[in-house]
Amino acid sequence: MARPLPGSDPLKAPGIALEAAALMGLRHLARRGAGTATRVRAGLPGGLVTRRRGRGTEPDDVRPFAEGDDVRHIDRNVTARTGSLHVRTHHEERDRAVVLVADFRPSMLVGTRRALRSVAAAEALALLGWRIVGDGGRVGLCVAAPEPAALPPAGGGRGMAALCQALARAHERALLGPLDPDPPLGPVLERARALLPAGGHLVLASALDAPGEGFAEAVAVLAERISVSLILVSDPFERAAPPGLYPYATPDGRRGTARPAKESAKGLAKARPAPEERVAPYTRLGVATLRVDSEMGPEGVAPLMERLDAVL
Repeated sequence: MARPLPGSDPLKAPGIALEAAALMGLRHLARRGAGTATRVRAGLPGGLVTRRRGRGTEPDDVRPFAEGDDVRHIDRNVTARTGSLHVRTHHEERDRAVVLVADFRPSMLVGTRRALRSVAAAEALALLGWRIVGDGGRVGLCVAAPEPAALPPAGGGRGMAALCQALARAHERALLGPLDPDPPLGPVLERARALLPAGGHLVLASALDAPGEGFAEAVAVLAERISVSLILVSDPFERAAPPGLYPYATPDGRRGTARPAKESAKGLAKARPAPEERVAPYTRLGVATLRVDSEMGPEGVAPLMERLDAVL
């Protein structure tokens, strides 16, 4: 992260502050490579090309019944008017409703390179949101923070503008709020689920340091009813901390130093599982998971969001 200038507000420094204008500016990154093939087909590596999942179908045309047609598609009104069987054809519905869940709890307000994990989470979600509305979908928002925020799914640039502004306001309140223990994420997922129509998608961006009691069970229940995806935000310090003694302070007022190594007497390595270990239980539930490193920046994250968008 950039070091704040003397006399300036450290909460306004790049990488710490989250600006709505910066999130709006990510629109041009989200549009790169969003051609017809990307929008219609799945973009993940592999030998199988799959159709994108959707909520249903849209009426397309009515034509005379032909051998092999599904009788469930017979249009009764046209059949009655013409006296001969007609069927209604359909095309794939392109509208998607996605609720983005941003974790702005105190444990996310940390970072050692480029940006706080909370800022990296917001950037990734904004990139994904721009891709969704660019493809005709709708995006909503639910923020996990001491002061929760929520927006129902909306489409177009106006919907994304409201979402970017809500993210920036919620992040500013989180930075100014008390460093209390993280509230559980489970109730936030339930609030997000209430914003979604049938067949919607939920995408959570979090480091999963302290998801709280009942989180795994809540994800398991949701994964059976809707599409759930997880963006795991990771800071370089937690993946490979340089050797040495580091000062720490806890919300309950305790202070000291710790050595982030496996031989540490405090067992710090065991207390903080590796990113892959944190997402493993949810991958087994069928949840799509993807890691975003906070030092990457929007340019590096944009291709990852393209991959995730392809399977929503």
